[in-house]
Amino acid sequence: MKKVAMLYEKLETDLVHCFLCSHRCKIADSQYGFCGVRKNEKGVLYSFVYADVIASHVDPIEKKPLYHFLPGSSAYSIATIGCNFRCSFCQNWQISQLSKRNGLSEGYELKPEEVVREAKKYSCKGIAYTYTEPTIFFEYAYDTARIARKNDLYNIFVTNGYMTKKALDKIKPYLDAANVDLKSFSDDTYRTVCSGSLQPVLDSIRYMKELGIWVEVTTLIIPRMNDSDKELNDIAEFIVGVSSDIPWHISRYHPDYKYIETPATPLAALKKAESIGKRAGLKYVYLGNTGEECNTYCAGCGCALVKRRGYDVSLGNIDNNKCSKCGTDVSGIW
Repeated sequence: MKKVAMLYEKLETDLVHCFLCSHRCKIADSQYGFCGVRKNEKGVLYSFVYADVIASHVDPIEKKPLYHFLPGSSAYSIATIGCNFRCSFCQNWQISQLSKRNGLSEGYELKPEEVVREAKKYSCKGIAYTYTEPTIFFEYAYDTARIARKNDLYNIFVTNGYMTKKALDKIKPYLDAANVDLKSFSDDTYRTVCSGSLQPVLDSIRYMKELGIWVEVTTLIIPRMNDSDKELNDIAEFIVGVSSDIPWHISRYHPDYKYIETPATPLAALKKAESIGKRAGLKYVYLGNTGEECNTYCAGCGCALVKRRGYDVSLGNIDNNKCSKCGTDVSGIW
């Protein structure tokens, strides 16, 4: 469906300025923005992916991954095509790198009220805007999130964090949680590998926290790209500087898309990153894509609060956001 876009202004001679994401594209008449799904038609910016779903599934919340947000619950997950990054290691590239520029219409219609109805049908506690980049289907996510909130469903973004503050201000009344993909702590890596930049992502993580959105961070550890001790320490120290309570998911890379010469991440590299994160002061560091247990332990006494093996989750020893053994606060939505 075609829908008038949010968060843009008309300039002279039918030029429009989009300020949804940090590319802040200035788009000429009949052209698309960098995302490939928002098009200027005679000075009006339109989204061409509204309710045009490329994927919809019921997922465990742990798959997002979110470990401190209603563990053991399910989220109805949706995505359209498109992204505002061009990551050469993208592991959802088959859908994220599609564009409306060539007239693609591979999705199916699923209106916001239908998304909510499906979520309730499958006893999901909320809706996840995920798989691709929710920022680029913002109008669809926004309308769905408003209806979801009226139906007592939560909303979460799984995002690269490249949105503007204006976008976050707009979605904030309806957005409960986000997992932000912090891909590197090198602006050069962001520019050359992802076609973005680092600072807007850091700003988004800080601002989400200020807005009261529950935030978790994921870093895909890629050998020889972002796995140096210095870079891992820089990431960990940044997260600690925002809040030591933010969970850091360090995930295992496997060769995919255009980044296929680099071997899969050794488990030892993830263990090293875990140690660096804990030394920096992070209370909760989790290894992803390993098949190992990813338990949550009390930062005070060390007892197991949540046990996880894959998507099998057992919740215990948490009472009113505190460890029932020692009374230490356990940050999250339980």
